[in-house]
Amino acid sequence: MLRQLEKAEQKWGGSNTLIDHWLNNRRKLLVNYCQIAGIPPYESTEKSLPELTSIKEFCDILMDYVSEGHFEVYDRVVTACEKHGVSSQALAQNLVPRISETTDSALDFNDKYTELVDDKVLYQLDKDLSSLGHAMETRFELEDQLLEVLHTKHS
Repeated sequence: MLRQLEKAEQKWGGSNTLIDHWLNNRRKLLVNYCQIAGIPPYESTEKSLPELTSIKEFCDILMDYVSEGHFEVYDRVVTACEKHGVSSQALAQNLVPRISETTDSALDFNDKYTELVDDKVLYQLDKDLSSLGHAMETRFELEDQLLEVLHTKHS
């Protein structure tokens, strides 16, 4: 996912402030994800679970990213696409619902780990992070298609 982000930054970075802001927030989310998941270069020599405060911080970043996409970025991209022809509009109308499907995974993860009642739930963290990682990867691929439209038509 980080390599995909680097490609996106090289391709679209610096061309539009909205794109730059969006990619910057994606980087912050991915770095935090790697830290929580213990993915290199953030792997731990100890075999221990991350601190609950770190998990909740990740959930905050995740919710900020998801919310920003739905309530700021996608609306602006869809509106811009409506102005630039039927094909751009159709693409945006196709992608946004598919992106929304990945939101459910993020919301479920957030609900499970921010409202943690039983510490035994933490034993499911690796499995849940893996599922969330797959959803995030799908989301980023779909978002990149929106970024391409935004870059091509509006930069």
